[in-house]
Amino acid sequence: MTANVDVMIRPPKEFRSFESLLEIVAALRGPEGCPWDKEQTHRTLTPYAIEEAHELAEAIEAGDEKEMVSELGDLLLQVALHSEIGRQAGRFDVHDVLEAIGTKMVRRHPHVFGDARVSDSGEVLKNWDEIKKREAAGRSAAPENRFDVPLSLPALSRSGKIGAKTKRHRFDWPDWQGVLAKVEEELAELKAAIAGGVPEEVESEVGDLLFSIAQLARHLGTDPEQALRTTNQRFESRFFTMKKLAERDGNDFSKLSSPELERYWERAKAELRKTSP
Repeated sequence: MTANVDVMIRPPKEFRSFESLLEIVAALRGPEGCPWDKEQTHRTLTPYAIEEAHELAEAIEAGDEKEMVSELGDLLLQVALHSEIGRQAGRFDVHDVLEAIGTKMVRRHPHVFGDARVSDSGEVLKNWDEIKKREAAGRSAAPENRFDVPLSLPALSRSGKIGAKTKRHRFDWPDWQGVLAKVEEELAELKAAIAGGVPEEVESEVGDLLFSIAQLARHLGTDPEQALRTTNQRFESRFFTMKKLAERDGNDFSKLSSPELERYWERAKAELRKTSP
């Protein structure tokens, strides 16, 4: 009777080539590979691709290059996994993926790889949109009741992109002052909804206000999602600095009064201004 001996797969001799990553992923999905990796499909991996993209954004915002390298690797792993799933199903492989992106970049940059001429980045984006329209003509039509903007994007980011789409149809405010007036109008409507006490109306008006703020950010040349991420990080930093200052003074943070909390908040802001570059 032969003993059941586990098969050990040898890893690549080096890890600095793209081929090494593909070899690792093929092994993970192979007969003697990892049970979890072998169970994955394009659909089950989708949340991980989204999560890895957000973690990369966080590393970039933090200016942490070591973490950026790690997160770029995690994102690249998603590309390799999806490509290997496609290869195993006999539908496509990583070479098809590489060919698709290479062809697309050359096609969308005729001012670099052709004889087209552009004067600035604005003209580049205009040409880019025209090329994308021609590409879309050869694909299945997008749903008629929504824009061709991924539903999986964060809602604030998607709002900004929807506004950019309507601008191309000449449905937009002429300048940021007009959007600011709309923000003020939506704020007044939210106050009225709160006074009315109908939760559905309050939710609707909050949504309208957020959508209008996303358009204001777009008109001011600011990405609304990026702006809110930065504010979230700033708030967290101030809050935990405030908490640390209170504890350093021997105070029970949970028992501080509102005026005391406000004083610590101002102290935290001043403390962080000293250390900010």
